[in-house]
Amino acid sequence: MKKFEEKTLNSETIYQGKIIDLQVDEVQLPNGKTSKRELIKHPGAVAVIALTPEGKIVMVEQYRKALEKSIVEIPAGKLEPGEEPIITAARELEEETGYGCETLEHLISFYTSPGFADELVHLYIAKDITRIEEARELDEDEFVDLIEVTMEEALGLIKEKRIYDAKTAYAVQYLQLQKFYK
Repeated sequence: MKKFEEKTLNSETIYQGKIIDLQVDEVQLPNGKTSKRELIKHPGAVAVIALTPEGKIVMVEQYRKALEKSIVEIPAGKLEPGEEPIITAARELEEETGYGCETLEHLISFYTSPGFADELVHLYIAKDITRIEEARELDEDEFVDLIEVTMEEALGLIKEKRIYDAKTAYAVQYLQLQKFYK
């Protein structure tokens, strides 16, 4: 048995949706007692750090219903079944921003909320981005404004709580560290 492993005794799917599934597991704890775990199952996602030739960070502003407000984020999206993350990253960059790139480099993958969800975000950096004349269109239920910001503007957006998600804050910090260590 793995350290602190919780053995699943029973699992019940409560909801199956377009983006997530919700299940409730009854587990046996390491001390032998039982407990319930409410778990979100997610197919995974990608996020892309993209810099313009002028050094601006490519972002989008969009309304997030769960927060009941608009926030500024790096381009991102959900993995489609069987799709490799690098393919999703290229597609999302193009759909959300109208940019393509010469190269996508995987930086890191991280879990967003491991206490209750298995969503794994794969973070990429796009190299040598260029505008695509006939870029793919957004999904029909997606509405975004493209914005390009300097590092100082990005830090201001964090302070103003307009950048308010982990993947985008991580991206800004990553870029800051790259400047610091060069």
